[in-house]
Amino acid sequence: MMAMSETAAEAAIGAAALRLHLPTVRAEAVRIADDAARAGLTHRVFLAEVLSAELDDREARRRERRVAEAHFPRIKRLAEFDLGAAPSINPASFAALASLAWVDAGEPFVALGDPGTGKTHLLIGVGLAAAEAGRRVRYVTTAALVNELAEAADDRMLSRVVGRYGRLDLLCLDELGYVHLDPRGAELLFQVITERDERASVAAASNAPFSEWGATFGEPRLTAAVVDRLTFRAHIFETGSQSYRLRSTRAGKGRARKPAPEEIQ
Repeated sequence: MMAMSETAAEAAIGAAALRLHLPTVRAEAVRIADDAARAGLTHRVFLAEVLSAELDDREARRRERRVAEAHFPRIKRLAEFDLGAAPSINPASFAALASLAWVDAGEPFVALGDPGTGKTHLLIGVGLAAAEAGRRVRYVTTAALVNELAEAADDRMLSRVVGRYGRLDLLCLDELGYVHLDPRGAELLFQVITERDERASVAAASNAPFSEWGATFGEPRLTAAVVDRLTFRAHIFETGSQSYRLRSTRAGKGRARKPAPEEIQ
């Protein structure tokens, strides 16, 4: 091996890391080398440390990219969900949901309940957990997805868009049942659901029970087919009818400080 000055070695590491697309090695190699020298570590240990740093940083960037690609409207974590406000949800079932085993198995998840009961929180929470675990996730409202599919069909790009949604590990479909779909929109949405059937997970949130989904999809056979695909081997949570936001507002007013006698005019 040819002798090399420290300055030349640092320059060579930087140049090689740049060409090999190893940004963390380029940024941290000198610091890690100095730490290794002070600790009397071997060259093998130094190499392991610098490569581990690159892998850790790359994994962190991958998680950030997955979360950004999911297009969550806000960040909600499963750990922040108040199980006490949703007594109908079994804690063991909630723990199974958080494990993401159902995502790997390609099983559906459906949250049913009135507005303000935590359905979207659950949907974003499972999506965020899956994205941070490296899965490909997309959050979208039903209306937005149908509009995207209709535009793709008009532009003769429907198969490409359906295929893109089909390759996701988890599709989080919110506000299912909030708006009535015309026959074309219902059929387009069914194409995406069918593309993922028994192969990749769909997580859906709806304010209507399954018996009322006919008002959304219109045609009875299509409604039955959608319900069948989203309930087979599904994890179904009912979040209830009591709005969490309304309860919080009322509780906040109840805790409001009473004025002292001298403050009353």
